[in-house]
Amino acid sequence: MTTYVYGIAHRTHAHLPEEMGGVGDPPRPVRTVVQGELVALVSDAPEDLRPKRRDLLAHQSVLAEAGAGGAVLPMRFGGVSPDDEAVKAALAEHGERYLERLEALEGKVEYNIKAAHDEEAVLHQVLADSAELRALSEANRQAGGGTYEQKLRLGERIAVAVQQREARDAVLIQRALERAAEEERPGPQSTGWLANLSFLVARERADEFVASVETLRKEAPHLIVQVHGPLPPYSFTD
Repeated sequence: MTTYVYGIAHRTHAHLPEEMGGVGDPPRPVRTVVQGELVALVSDAPEDLRPKRRDLLAHQSVLAEAGAGGAVLPMRFGGVSPDDEAVKAALAEHGERYLERLEALEGKVEYNIKAAHDEEAVLHQVLADSAELRALSEANRQAGGGTYEQKLRLGERIAVAVQQREARDAVLIQRALERAAEEERPGPQSTGWLANLSFLVARERADEFVASVETLRKEAPHLIVQVHGPLPPYSFTD
């Protein structure tokens, strides 16, 4: 039976969710594998493991339960080792690095921020900021919409202005939120978002961080801001 790994903690961790239901159907009970000063949260791995909603939620729930009691290095979904002995060997080989990172993450959680533009609001702002674009737009309007070339020219100019605004707003978001965070890292690039950032936040400053997000929303209503967290610090485990 292969071993599914949820995360790694210090063996003195205050609350490890042993016997909690993990991945699989029926859920495999969570147990621990101890090596030196470290402990891995594991369960038996189901043979047909797939990223199904049930198993994704089970993985997150185990980490959330463990994270409530102390620092945990979370594994991404799908981490499987050949057996418990292989897990022990990995803990022994990388133990010093794991312990250093656990110390750095103690008392901290991750918040992921994704932001996009309200397209209509940004279009109004772009036109309001540029007399030249307003003049082109008005000329096209008076010409019944303008020729194909005129429409193309205006569209290209607006697209450039919007891209410049996206770059400025990405910096605005980072500066507005980093003051309440310990660390910040970019998330994977994806279409549809002008910013995808993860922030490492001390638990005692979580309310301050969330308040900073609300202030950003009020001061920049042209931004659509999504907040995910508190999360296990996936982006800061190296």
